[in-house]
Amino acid sequence: MVKTILIVAAVGVVALLAYAASKPDTFTIQRSASIKAPAAKLHPLINDLHQFNTWNPYNLKDPAIKGAYRGPAAGPGAHYDFEGNKDVGKGSIEVTASAPDKVSMRLDMIEPFEGHNQVEFTLATVAEGTQVTWAMHGAAPFMYKLAGIFINMDQMMGRDFEAGLANLKTKAEQTS
Repeated sequence: MVKTILIVAAVGVVALLAYAASKPDTFTIQRSASIKAPAAKLHPLINDLHQFNTWNPYNLKDPAIKGAYRGPAAGPGAHYDFEGNKDVGKGSIEVTASAPDKVSMRLDMIEPFEGHNQVEFTLATVAEGTQVTWAMHGAAPFMYKLAGIFINMDQMMGRDFEAGLANLKTKAEQTS
C-alpha cells in the first residue's frame, strides 16, 4: 500500500515537472489604457525615470525603497538602481531607446528572482488622446514555468501594470 502511494506520488511529480517544462520559453505581459493627454505630454513621464517613479506602481509599493539614479536624467542610458521590500525586490531599470511614440527599457532583477526583461511603452494617438500600452517580455526559465502552474503570472503582474497606467492617467490628466 505505501509502495503504491509512493509510486503514484512520484508519477504525479514527474508529470507536473514535465507539464511545466512544456510551457513556452518566453512570456509577454501587456496592458493598455486610453489617456486624455497628447503623447508629447506622456512621453517625458515615461522617458525620465525621475518622473516615471512618481507613478510607477513598483516604486510606490515600498515607501522606504532605496534608489539611485545614474547616467542622463532621461532617454537612453538613464538608469535607476533600486532595492525594496519583498514586493519590489532588487534590481535596475535602464532606458535603452526612446522615440516620440515609444520608450524601451531593460529591467534587470536580482531579487527575489533573477530576470532580464524588455519593457516597452508604446504611445498611439487616438481620438481622445493617447493609447498607452505597457508591455514586458523575456525568457521564462523553468522556475517561472513551474510557478505559473500555481500562480497566474499574467494576472498578478497585469494588475500592477493596470495600477501603473491608472496612476499615469491621473498624473497626466490632472495637469492637462
